[in-house]
Order: sequence, then structure tokens, then C-alpha cells
Amino acid sequence: MSRIVFAVAAHPDDIEANMAGTMLLLKQVGYELHTMTVANGSCGSVTMDAQQIAAIRTAESRDAAAVLGATYHEPLVDDLNIYYTPELLAKLCAIVRQVDPEILLLPPLQDYMEDHTNTARLMVSAAFCRSMPNFPTDPPVKPVDTDVALYHCMPWGLQDSLRNPAQPHFFVETTTTIQTSVKALACHRSQKEWLDTSQGLDSYLKTVEQAATDVGKLSGKFTYAEGWWRHSHMGFAEPDFHPLLEALQDKVVSAS
Repeated sequence: MSRIVFAVAAHPDDIEANMAGTMLLLKQVGYELHTMTVANGSCGSVTMDAQQIAAIRTAESRDAAAVLGATYHEPLVDDLNIYYTPELLAKLCAIVRQVDPEILLLPPLQDYMEDHTNTARLMVSAAFCRSMPNFPTDPPVKPVDTDVALYHCMPWGLQDSLRNPAQPHFFVETTTTIQTSVKALACHRSQKEWLDTSQGLDSYLKTVEQAATDVGKLSGKFTYAEGWWRHSHMGFAEPDFHPLLEALQDKVVSAS
């Protein structure tokens, strides 16, 4: 059984803002970390062109992955080009087969932005097809049949696209990892500097700390937390396959 956790999000900084705390805890108990953003951050500036800012934000993502101690996988498309297409699905399934994770951390299936929800849908399908010999990938990669558990993080703003409050299945305490998460997020200097200028010093980092605090309050137990939904096991593993809970059970509380 692989001991790999693969976090896949839409844009540079999504992982550090929503998933890094849980990833770091999994690393502490022996998991190998991998990260990827499907898009390259090409729309993340009002002063640079798409090619310039994409290069900068990709470099920042590599730096953030280094802080987390994760293997970084290059983005595939520009911002707002994450569509559910056979071509993109074939590329993502190839990566899933190559990484062969035991735990797959994903955006929520309901969020304020379609890049996020499309990433979640694509990655669910990519994982589902990982073992199918007749599903061709780009590049060709042999199928794998190991079990994988999928988990979806909380949406930004803690509500879905219809403004309904998000209530996850369980919470993971991230009090001991919040500072490293913030350090990784600070690698995204182009975003931090832009928001420092427009919204005040360190507003970018403070917003993420506040989000972790808000999720902690929702847990009713933790100071800082990340919330997660466990995806259906069907097509991925046995019903009782819940490796995140088994690895972090002393850091986990179920939603009431």
C-alpha cells in the first residue's frame, strides 16, 4: 500500500490556504506529499501579462511545495480553462496513475468558482479511471488498482455557490501546523504584495489564519482547523477505507 497523499487544487495558493495543515500532519506520520494546481495562475495580476504572471506564480508554487516538503507537479492549463474535457481528463488520469496516492485531497464539489468545482469533478473521474485498462491516458501510463480515499476541503467563505453554509463530515486540528501553512502561503509573494498594497500589510496571510480560526469554531473543539468531506468509497476502495481518520484520529473530530 502506498503512503502517498496527493493534493490537487485549481490555482496557486489554493492548497496552502485550504489543505496544507492536514497535509503536514500526514507527513508527520509518514506520508509522502505531492501537490499540483491544474491552472497556472495566469489571471493573477492586473499589471503583468498572462505569460509573465503564470511563470511567477508557478515558481512561487514550487517554493511553497518545498516549504511543505512536497513533490510538485506542473500545471496544465491557464486560469479559467479548467473544463471537463476528455483531453484534460486523460492528462490528469495519467498523473494519478503515476503518483498512485492512498489519499487524494481535492477542492469541494460546490464552491464559488467553477475552476474549483471543475477541478474536483475532473480529479474524481481521474481517480475513478485509474484502474481501467481501456481508458487511454496522455501520456500512456499503465493502470493501477490500489485503493484510494478522496476527501474534499471546505469552500472559501465557508459557503457553497448558493450561499448555503458548509458543514463538513469532520474537522482536523491544525493548531500545530498553522504557522508552517502560513509560511508556505507567504511563498506566493505576487499575491501577498498585491494584497498588502490594496488591503493592508499581511492581509493575505491574516485572512487565511482567520479562515482556519472560523473552521476551528465550527468544530466546537479546536483553535485552528480544516474541514473535510469524505467522498463515496464506491469505485475507489472498500466502504471502511478511511486512511486519513486512521492516521490522524487523535486530531479529528466528527461534525455534530
